Amino acid sequence: MNFSQKVLQILDEQHNTTPKKATTKQLYDAVSKAAMLNLKKDWKTTPGQKRACYLSAEFLIGRLVYANLMNLGLAKECEDLFIKEGIDLKCFEEIEDDALGNGGLGRLAACFLDSAASHHIPLDGFGIRYRYGLFKQYFDNGFQGESADDWQSFGDPWSVRKEDEAVTVSFRNQQVKAIPYDMPVIGYQNGCVNTLRLWQAEPINGFNFHAFNDLKYDEAVKEANDAENINAVLYPNDNGYEGRVLRLKQQYFFSSATMQTLVNRYTAEYGENFSAFADCYAVQLNDTHPTISIPELIRILCEDYLLTFEEAFEIAQKTFAYTNHTIMAEALEKWDVSMILDVIPQVYPYIVMLHNRLSRELKTKNITSDTQKCYHIIADNQVQMARMAVYASHSTNGVAQIHTEILKNEVLHEWYMLYPQRFNNKTNGITQRRWLALCNKELSNFITEHIGDKWITDLDELKKMQTYVDDETALNTFMQIKSEKKRQLCDYIKAYEGVEINPNFIFDVQIKRLHEYKRQLLNAFSILDTYYGIKDGRIKDFTPTVYLFGAKAAPGYFRAKGIIKYINEIAKMIAVDPEMKDKMQVLFVHNYNVSYAEKLIPAADISEQISTAGTEASGTGNMKFMLNGAVTMGTMDGANIEIVEQAGRENNYIFGAEVDEIAAVKSSYNPRNIYNNNPRIKRVLDTLIDGTFDDCGSGMFAELYHAILDGASWHQPDHYFLLLDFERYCDARMQANRDYKDKKAFAKKCFINMANAGKFSSDRTIKQYAEEIWF
Repeated sequence: MNFSQKVLQILDEQHNTTPKKATTKQLYDAVSKAAMLNLKKDWKTTPGQKRACYLSAEFLIGRLVYANLMNLGLAKECEDLFIKEGIDLKCFEEIEDDALGNGGLGRLAACFLDSAASHHIPLDGFGIRYRYGLFKQYFDNGFQGESADDWQSFGDPWSVRKEDEAVTVSFRNQQVKAIPYDMPVIGYQNGCVNTLRLWQAEPINGFNFHAFNDLKYDEAVKEANDAENINAVLYPNDNGYEGRVLRLKQQYFFSSATMQTLVNRYTAEYGENFSAFADCYAVQLNDTHPTISIPELIRILCEDYLLTFEEAFEIAQKTFAYTNHTIMAEALEKWDVSMILDVIPQVYPYIVMLHNRLSRELKTKNITSDTQKCYHIIADNQVQMARMAVYASHSTNGVAQIHTEILKNEVLHEWYMLYPQRFNNKTNGITQRRWLALCNKELSNFITEHIGDKWITDLDELKKMQTYVDDETALNTFMQIKSEKKRQLCDYIKAYEGVEINPNFIFDVQIKRLHEYKRQLLNAFSILDTYYGIKDGRIKDFTPTVYLFGAKAAPGYFRAKGIIKYINEIAKMIAVDPEMKDKMQVLFVHNYNVSYAEKLIPAADISEQISTAGTEASGTGNMKFMLNGAVTMGTMDGANIEIVEQAGRENNYIFGAEVDEIAAVKSSYNPRNIYNNNPRIKRVLDTLIDGTFDDCGSGMFAELYHAILDGASWHQPDHYFLLLDFERYCDARMQANRDYKDKKAFAKKCFINMANAGKFSSDRTIKQYAEEIWF
């Protein structure tokens, strides 16, 4: 029975319907289940094969159905079936994204899984099956609002519940069952299927009948509610103690469940001699969130299998590797000792043992007591998770060349001096299968017509497109494709946002997590300066531009929410100004997610990557834009540096202070002096307090104003140097705006970027992990 017949059979037998009468939900269920039947024979592990395990708090998977059909080679058959039945395959765009991630960290994890399966690398993911994912974003009078993101509203046909592999996870005053749900990770048309295992917390006893019979209804379901809270949402608000406790519980929950699973699998095959454990499993910690896995594995080996601490430590160190994703101090997690003791006291003695072992080792290296303090795993009554990750693993990597150098020279310098052999770089990457083959079929077909389809699994092949950069026919076709992607995006935005955009405008796009260091506020200030420049005649002959934003602010991040409100106020002012009708437009799209990115990125002319130099570890959005033929408007930060190395500075728009300049001015930097001496900066900054825009009495705008000019208790004024880079940024934007008038020359820059994106495939990155760290 072929795939189409299976779809029809499932619709008939399980839904009692036909394709023409079926709802989208029924079609999705039938197509997904039929595909799962197709891959069943390939979804198995090879006995004795070493497996890498990717532990991550986030997996930002996106919508699965289209990617899975493509990777299984079933997309054409499914489309033909739907055409025959008079159904548009786009109906599956109603399906919610699997939004089990917040931004680049989770999307990177998803790209890595795709790449590993597509290159027969045995890599499995482990995380949490959040009930509601991140959140759905809406705007109410320009303010961000949040509602529950029920990603399972259309069912979850791609997951298999493995009740027989459940384990128990214990907290101080609570025990829960960890139930694994396995998702297939399907390699691109190669018969390889790995696994993403997501853990769901459930109660040991789901219902207290006696309490219910005694009319204590809340008590009757308390255990179930307490368990379900653990995986209710990704990143619960941690502004209060209870929120931080819940985050710690989440991290320990999936870490403990995963370590128990690996130990159970190992003992089932090899017994209780753990000498070969590190030869069977390599565990990659995706940032500090899963670092509690280290003392947990040691605890299991010591308590359940009576290994000595030294034996368990040696196994753990050979097993674990750590990826650092940030230099931000607030993201290098620290947990109060008191909280560890309140939540997971059974783990704390092993953290103390790690701390003491490190102290003894430092003494043997003649490191004095005073110098030792910067290494201590337990310091200032806190457990320093990044230090534990570096010490108790055999590899620490950054995710871009500049990021790794900053780790070695600044953030983790003392560790690099102690263990230089452990540090290495793995520049991030993206899967070209989702971020080109799937989301930009027109450009994909164009590339394949010119160089064949090997690029789908070997992105270095794209370099062959360079020979067509001066081919007028090829360049014209490339420009037509960009125009078509713009038109498609305009149609989608009109339907989804109710806003009309002119497809002939420059599309200038900044889409990423909302954080101060990513400097969406600098973008907003620059737009406002351009607006005033057009109004007062300073800027003449301006090429019409639409500025598109997409981002979610963490629910408890007051300042980030203020930036969203401010941008929406700017958009509203420009929208009602008749002089701007054919010149400028600003739109902040709502509920930005992976599926929205798949529409925005192929349509972009300019990719905004404007983080303060030295703050963005890598970025992967910059790579996605490059691959789809956009120029980078950016600082010399993260992977922007490597993008420029590949495609040429002359084909991008690089501006702003670099790391060395920022270091040089940091101690004497005075943004108020810049403000007082630069009328353009003063004009845009004053809009935060002079009544130009209304924050409805929230105080958000005044808080932003004072944070820039006066600072706050936790950082200096203008901590991310917006005013330092302001004029250089505005100049770079105006240069790009002028350059766009020669559309063919600008398209050539875009074409060169696309042709030189080969380095930025996650296929390359994951092979480096496999060859240099895991196997």
